Amino acid sequence: MSYQDGSIGVTEDALTIKGYYFPGVVKRVPLAAIRSVCRTNMAVLRGRGRIWGTANPGYWANFDLGRPRKTVAYLVDAGNAVKPFVTPDDPAAFESALRERGVEIADSGSAPVI
Repeated sequence: MSYQDGSIGVTEDALTIKGYYFPGVVKRVPLAAIRSVCRTNMAVLRGRGRIWGTANPGYWANFDLGRPRKTVAYLVDAGNAVKPFVTPDDPAAFESALRERGVEIADSGSAPVI
């Protein structure tokens, strides 16, 4: 595993997201399926206040008790109607792990309302 924290992992072929649908459940997104990853800046109504779930049907935030203390999130587009909204503990290491595997990271400014 090239990146791992309490909620997110990047392996040779997949992004794993713990607590995605329900705490304890892991969502696996093949790296080959990822169309784009956008780095966003969070605010209270734009992700920081959301521990799990969403108020926006286009995104889904995995379970992360530490999210209110974080400032950076990533929107992962894998071609599905709902995009994962993830908040790694170490954004620089997360980005580096994805880039090493050919996944580009774009900067989209502020996060959507989550």
